[in-house]
Amino acid sequence: MSVLSNIRAKLQNGERLGFDDGIALFHEPDLLALGQLANELREARHGDRTFFNKNMRVEVTNVCVASCLFCSFAKLEAHMPDAHTMSLEEAWKELSDRMDDPPSEIHVVNGLHPGLPFEYYEELLRGYKRIKPDVHLKCFTAVEIHFFAQLYKMSVREVLERLRAAGLDSLPGGGAEIFDPEVRKKISDDKATADEYLDVHRIAHSMGMKTNTTMLFGHIETYEHRVDHILRVRALQDETGGFQAFIPLAFHPDGNGMKNLPAPTAVDDLRTFAVSRILLDNVPHIKAFWVSSGPDVAQIALRFGCDDIDGTIVHETIYHSAGSGVPQGLTYEHLVRLIQEAGRVPVERDTFYNVVKEFPKAAVGEAAFKVRDRKAKKHLAVVEPVRSLGGKEIAG
Repeated sequence: MSVLSNIRAKLQNGERLGFDDGIALFHEPDLLALGQLANELREARHGDRTFFNKNMRVEVTNVCVASCLFCSFAKLEAHMPDAHTMSLEEAWKELSDRMDDPPSEIHVVNGLHPGLPFEYYEELLRGYKRIKPDVHLKCFTAVEIHFFAQLYKMSVREVLERLRAAGLDSLPGGGAEIFDPEVRKKISDDKATADEYLDVHRIAHSMGMKTNTTMLFGHIETYEHRVDHILRVRALQDETGGFQAFIPLAFHPDGNGMKNLPAPTAVDDLRTFAVSRILLDNVPHIKAFWVSSGPDVAQIALRFGCDDIDGTIVHETIYHSAGSGVPQGLTYEHLVRLIQEAGRVPVERDTFYNVVKEFPKAAVGEAAFKVRDRKAKKHLAVVEPVRSLGGKEIAG
């Protein structure tokens, strides 16, 4: 019996996979067979449904006391070139300028700024709620929350209570990186440890808050480190049930302390998505963050265990600082097309995965043809009047 057949048999018998199974999955040579197994588990949960939302990213400051080797976004000092910290008015304007087509969610992640008062973050949230009371505020990674507790001399619970009173609705998953202490010491030694990161999520879950979690892969870690990371997420989910989505994030090497390393390949991306879905039997959603993997790989990942492609985003700078060549944001229509062309059913969701709008499943190629035909009609609407004049130049 092959390794993959043995793992499939375990799953069919209701056995839970362990560390050795995870290592075997990462070493499985047949990528398509691995993807098929992950896809079966994905479809057992969600069918063809693929989730996305109307969200926007705001990074109010990139000033950061941490010096993570993989980060191209942070600036250690406020006076350094390209360092920035938004005023509250500037941060609020990011939302108010988009109220003609407002997002349902604002995702705020920042550097660890040592000079801002805690009230800045509270008022930031209050201001967004004043502009759009029903907007969901998914703000501040567990690393930021831990930093706030240290800097402002509060407990993690006190930080979360004050932020929630100001409008915080949930936590994003960033800052997990790799949980292995030796790897973490090498790449991000001066911020929250793995245990501290997980404890922030544990406390948030105990308060009834939902959160996401991530894994940064494709740098100096090994498959063993990835499996250990995934299983630690699974263990906390057994305890609390508070994670909504697991998000594998591909390392990007440009402009940071690990710039000599190659970026992970599409094969590594797809393998990691698939193994994550197979091992994480208790986390509902696996997200292909299109900014990290690129829209094309994210689209293929919808057949490798992923059921979420993130959202419109509007303006992302963290990955773009590390050389990401993808757009700053994608339109709503583009996301729908990506999902339909993958043979899936686009479902616009809110942050808690409640359905906002469900689209029909398009026939293979139909989504692409519709977009092509629509663009062709717009083109002809401009060209035809010129043709009707026999190609003569139109005066005035």
